[in-house]
Amino acid sequence: MKQVLKSFFRDEQGQDLIEYTLLMAFVALASAALFIGAGGSISSIWNSSNTQLSSAALSAAS
Repeated sequence: MKQVLKSFFRDEQGQDLIEYTLLMAFVALASAALFIGAGGSISSIWNSSNTQLSSAALSAAS
């Protein structure tokens, strides 16, 4: 049993798959944080342009 455990811990097969999976998880979390942070900024830009377009439409209708 002891020999089986030693060979299990020394076996490095599949290590690359775990490393790439962790890297992909980190990239996904960083991307999510970036999009969440940019959401407020995009909302502000959208509201500003909406206000300007509404104002322009009102002055054109007058």
